[in-house]
Amino acid sequence: MKTYADPQGWFDGQPKWQEELAALRTHTLEANLVETLKWKHPCYMDGDRNVLIISVRKGGAILSFLTGALVEEPQGKFIQPGIDRSVRYIPYSSVAEIEADQDYIQELLGRAIEVARAGLKVPKLPDEVDYIDELREHMAANPEYAAAFEALTPGRKRGYNLYFGKAKKSATRSDRIEKSTERVMQGKGQMDCICGRSKRPPRCDGTHNKPL
Repeated sequence: MKTYADPQGWFDGQPKWQEELAALRTHTLEANLVETLKWKHPCYMDGDRNVLIISVRKGGAILSFLTGALVEEPQGKFIQPGIDRSVRYIPYSSVAEIEADQDYIQELLGRAIEVARAGLKVPKLPDEVDYIDELREHMAANPEYAAAFEALTPGRKRGYNLYFGKAKKSATRSDRIEKSTERVMQGKGQMDCICGRSKRPPRCDGTHNKPL
């Protein structure tokens, strides 16, 4: 995944959906959120609280609300990425759609900010993995990765989450998450073989034992 120096670089670097992304950016900034770059995507914050991520996927530009499950959304526009219980997103494939929704977007942003300021989080289930912030927010920015990660077995999810979280610096945790992409998208755990030759030694070339 390409690295950008700042949010403007990210927006300038997108090959598609430029007008739609610009419109979403404008409406988001109108909510007085602070724009920054996190997990290689534009992230919008209220103080030190992450509220929203703008990203793209095959069908268009998307707004991902990091605690969308706790935001009242009566029009039924929210989509749940995979089985993630917290994040919700709305896709837009035209500027006309965004402009028609501009007042509603502002309402949702206001509600999302209230949830963030209240420090509310979706309660985890007894067997649910409590993902580190960098992983949860990386998943919010990358729905395909999120769906693949959620499809992993509970043991694999716990293993990855533990490995990512052991890094002391946030940048290192994010780097570990980025390097996990190929394995996660293939449904593999940290030590699973991905060489395509064998599931285990000695016929395997050892790829499964290489560091992420």
